[in-house]
Parts: sequence; structure tokens; C-alpha cells
Amino acid sequence: MSFYSVIEKYRGFRFQDYFENVTEEMFLRSLRHAEEERCSEIDLLNFLSPQGDRHLEEMAVLSQKLTRRYFGRTVSLYRPIYLANYCSNGCVYCGFSSLNRIKRRQLTFEEIEEEAAEIAKSQVRHILMLTGEAPGKSDFTYLKTAAKILKKYFDSVSIEVYPLSLEQYSELKEIGVDGLTVYQETYDEAIYDKLHLYGPKKDYRFRLDTPERGAKAGLRVIGIGALFGLGDPMSDGFFSGMHAAYLLHHYPDTEVALSIPRIKKAPETFPITDIVSDSDFVKLLVSFRLFLPRVALNVSTRESADFRDRIVELGITKMSGGSKTDVGGYSGDDPSDEQFEISDERSVEEVAAMLKTKGLTPVYKDWWQLV
Repeated sequence: MSFYSVIEKYRGFRFQDYFENVTEEMFLRSLRHAEEERCSEIDLLNFLSPQGDRHLEEMAVLSQKLTRRYFGRTVSLYRPIYLANYCSNGCVYCGFSSLNRIKRRQLTFEEIEEEAAEIAKSQVRHILMLTGEAPGKSDFTYLKTAAKILKKYFDSVSIEVYPLSLEQYSELKEIGVDGLTVYQETYDEAIYDKLHLYGPKKDYRFRLDTPERGAKAGLRVIGIGALFGLGDPMSDGFFSGMHAAYLLHHYPDTEVALSIPRIKKAPETFPITDIVSDSDFVKLLVSFRLFLPRVALNVSTRESADFRDRIVELGITKMSGGSKTDVGGYSGDDPSDEQFEISDERSVEEVAAMLKTKGLTPVYKDWWQLV
């Protein structure tokens, strides 16, 4: 059994028809279930319906209450490091796609050391290691060596690279990697097929099962989500929530984190039809918290400083700061092109100061391995 069984269960389900027929009575019943912490998948559907827009303030208040119950007034901070932007996939929406003529670069091990030392000057001890999806360029040996370098500077090293095997995740865990982030992009299998023209990423099932392979390998944190705007946002939101619930149920010792990245800019050949508004984002955020009170919720620097400031108290428990999305962006004088345009350019110190003004505690380190 895998999460694909849930995809199959809802194959042909008419999400829009269901959403339009959710009554206020149905929604308020689901809200009571959230207060009692006994939500079902039907409740998640109800939260994502237009009724959720009408009751967004009530959802936000309860979301904040549940977040304080399980996470206190803390927000964990992390920083990304981009090691390479070579990619063998033909994804029509991504800045790193091999379809695009961009400046490509891969850090040497010496350059990784320089970047790590520069990033480590901040207090943040959690790092997210990223590459483009080019196994022929950033091979597994390269990933292992890079992870070993980063472990010298950071207590927690997570990866966001191309999907790996169970054995490879187990090997990375042995050298100190403790987290995995992988986005399905869209859970709609037909849309997924159209968006990924060629390359290993075209294998929907292999990517879908990646978080579970990481959990089976014993990685401490598994981060998932969709790139909202590629498919219908609310149905992708439903499957994102269900995927998180599946992982929490089958791997209770694993911390599961949900992200809500929005596609902001894409080539002219890929018009964005499902624009995700700020209110849609908030509805997704609080729906996830009501459905899964203990799930970690992350917001990246894709979002503007003003928007992140406004939503952080609604349920956010993880956020990045002082981010660079270009290879060599922290220490090098010859950085690559960015994967996406950063909207919040504040330093770690500025993000931490913002959190403190809201009565929140920035957490720079909440994990280390005993050896």
C-alpha cells in the first residue's frame, strides 16, 4: 500500500461540485470537529470550500489557538544553500528546467565549504541543501560529500534534490542528513504529465512515493507540498493534506512539514490559469492546521515580507530567512541565475527581530545528533 491508493480512491471525484454544495451547517460541523481535534478528510474538503472564505476569520482564530497548543510561540528558522542548477528535466514552469538558457553552475567542494562558512556566520543551525535534478552531474557521491561538509557547520542538514532510493536515503542518514523535502508539484496526474515533458521527473509514481522512502529510511523530517497554481489549488491542497496525514499515520516518529509555495512567474509558453490569491493561501494554511494540529507549516521567501509578517501568527512554525536561490549566492562573486525570484530579502537578524515584535521566539537550533 502507498499514498497512490488515496489518489486512486479520488480518481474522477468532482471537487468543484462538492465544494459548491458545502452548506454552512456542514462547515460549522467541521469547525466543531477541529475544536475537538477529530477531523476527517470530509472536514478538510469542507474547509477548502467557498464556505471557508466566508468563515476565514473563525478558522484563523482556531488555527492560531491550535498552533500555540502544540508549538508554543516558537518559529524555527532555516536557510537554503543551492549547490547546482543543472537539470535534466523538461518542466515547463521551472527556472532550472533544461528548456531554459540560463547560466548554469555547480559548486566545487571548496566552494561549498566557503558558502557554508559564510551562512554559518548567522545563528541558524538548520540548512537545506538543494540541487537541480541532474543525477549525471550532481551524482550521489557528490551529494554525500557535500552533506559531510555541511555537517561540519550545521546541526541539521536537510536535502531537496532529485528523488533517491530507500538505500540511498539510508546511507545519507548514516552520515548525518536528517531531513528531506520533495514537492509533488501537482497531484493531478494528467496535469503533471503535461507539465513534465521529459526527464526522470516525468515518473509521477516514483516522485509520489519519495517522501515515504525517506520516512522508511528513518529521516527525522519529511517536507511535502504542491506548487500551488499548476493545478486546481484546492484539490491540490486536499491531496497535500491527505499526503501529510498518510505519512503521520504510517510513520508516527517522523515530523511532517507542509509548505504552500505559490507559482509567481512562469514563461509565456506556460500561462498561469489558477492564480492563488493571498486569501486562498491563508485558507490553505489554516485548513491544514485545523485538519492536522501537529503538522509543521512552512513559508519561504517566495512570499513578500509584508505578507509573511501578516500570516506568521496564523499557524506558521518554520520559515527561511536571509535566503539566496542562486548557486554561490552567499560568498561567490559569480553566482548563477536564480531558481525563482525572492520576495523577502531580509536578513536572518531582521526576520528574527520581526518575530520578536510579535511575541514569537525565533529558534535557531532545535535538533542535534548524539554521537
